[in-house]
Amino acid sequence: MISIWFFIGLLLAVYGALIVGATLLLAPPPGVVLTRLHAGVWWGGILFIAGLFYAIHFRPRSSKQD
Repeated sequence: MISIWFFIGLLLAVYGALIVGATLLLAPPPGVVLTRLHAGVWWGGILFIAGLFYAIHFRPRSSKQD
């Protein structure tokens, strides 16, 4: 049985990577306040790291019983 937290971790990692990529590749619309803080990079990075933590911590392991 695979833990649901493994899939949630993968989903968070993918969303984080997409947010960081979109933030770095696309220019912000004009008039956005506090653009210099790069909130998309921070938020995407936090999501990506949290997703990696969950995906690694709850990864499926082979249970070979002899």
